[in-house]
Amino acid sequence: MSRIGKAPIPVPSGVTVDIKGSDVSVKGPKGQLSRSFRPEVSIKQEDGKIVVERTADTRTVRSLHGLTRTLVANMVKGVTEGFTQNLEIIGVGYRAVMEGRKLVMQLGYSHSVEIEPPQGLEIVVGKGNILTVSGIDKQAVGDLAADIRSRRGPEVYKGKGVKYQGEFIRRKAGKAAGKKK
Repeated sequence: MSRIGKAPIPVPSGVTVDIKGSDVSVKGPKGQLSRSFRPEVSIKQEDGKIVVERTADTRTVRSLHGLTRTLVANMVKGVTEGFTQNLEIIGVGYRAVMEGRKLVMQLGYSHSVEIEPPQGLEIVVGKGNILTVSGIDKQAVGDLAADIRSRRGPEVYKGKGVKYQGEFIRRKAGKAAGKKK
């Protein structure tokens, strides 16, 4: 049995969970999330905890068991604490500014790069060109952070570009100096 799947999910106070068949809706202090799951996995609420059980023992259902439990746990965590992803902009002349809700970045192109965050997500530009993407949906936060990073990924010689905070960039050596004979 899946070790992750069989662990119950505690429901904090102030969070309401509504389960109708394979549709789960979680409402908390930061907002509301809802999602439909596959019918091969049953989701129940008992004694202030959410329990995910599988209906069969096939390979597909076993793989869905842990996934479903993790997705429901992320929904509960999202409406209580939320999720954040930090990015760093490195490079001379590379910078980011918020203009209203829109993120405007100068990334070494002849034009500025503009990104409008979807509803429910927020971007904050901090000191030292640190961007913070935050929201209640873990997948949406990760998708927006990946979109921002993809506009100018870090290059391997000087490390210029947009990278996740704490990400290790494997560097290459530059040209070797010419040998003199």
